[in-house]
Amino acid sequence: MSGVAGKRVIYVLTGCTACGKTDLSLAWARRFGAEIVSGDSLLFYRGMDIGTAKPKREELAAVPHHLIDIVDPRERMDVKRYVTLARAAVEAIEARGRRVLVVGGSGFYLKAFWANVVDDVAVDPALRRDLEARLAAEGLESLVAWLKRLNPDGTGRVDLRNPRRVVRALERCLASGLTLQALEARMATQPGVFSDHTVRIVEIAREPEVLRQRIRRRVEVMLAEGLVDEVRRLMALGFERNPSAAGAIGYREVVEWIRAGESDLEALAERIAANTWKLVRKQRTWFRRQLPPHKVVGLDRTEGEPDIECLFDLPGA
Repeated sequence: MSGVAGKRVIYVLTGCTACGKTDLSLAWARRFGAEIVSGDSLLFYRGMDIGTAKPKREELAAVPHHLIDIVDPRERMDVKRYVTLARAAVEAIEARGRRVLVVGGSGFYLKAFWANVVDDVAVDPALRRDLEARLAAEGLESLVAWLKRLNPDGTGRVDLRNPRRVVRALERCLASGLTLQALEARMATQPGVFSDHTVRIVEIAREPEVLRQRIRRRVEVMLAEGLVDEVRRLMALGFERNPSAAGAIGYREVVEWIRAGESDLEALAERIAANTWKLVRKQRTWFRRQLPPHKVVGLDRTEGEPDIECLFDLPGA
């Protein structure tokens, strides 16, 4: 199970939402004696099952999974905590003599396996609370303008439409006294948590029209399986206090639909599918710009699956 120069290997299976990663990952893990580490930013949350297309109970039982259902949906998860938990999971899997298969489409979390994504900036919780209070009082545009003033050379890849990302960028700049460019340059010189591993990446790709159809079918299944009731339960538990959970696609639209007293499920399905497609476009851009050299496996209109033996080019186990 060693890679280049004797390094241990981490296998990463990624691709856009609804491309078919779950079925392929289960088949590959069974074939090659692997355990799965989730690289999906929503599978962490307990009770968020239908809207995240979380693997079914029998699928979780068929292959050991890690970093799924580990936090309450009211509790925030961040990449620093994820990296610590992922490292522990990888070491435990390897100690059992099993292969590690990371599966997911959340770019920032996946990047932790081949680059350093955690800097050493210590942020006072009081600063974060102040920024979040200012966000609530003044709105996102005010914080974006502030961030731009602190970064005259540009804000890099920060998603300026994402309040959480803007707050995180601001707190890092304010706590360190550095620009985002300087922080990124400093972080790039430091080894990542998994720099002692070789990472092999396979990206699953679908033709756009096929992906649109799969997204629509997935949304219809989610609603039929009880997504609205799932969101009602989560709202009763207070998950709206966690923007990462309540603001996720599929959940955000249902929360708005419930609060507006709407009843048209078809309109809700259209809204979720449209926003999911927007997410897919962002994912495809991220994969194109951020993934290191990797193998792309295209699945055609006939829904054919690739040969499991050839997915990561491993000899038969």
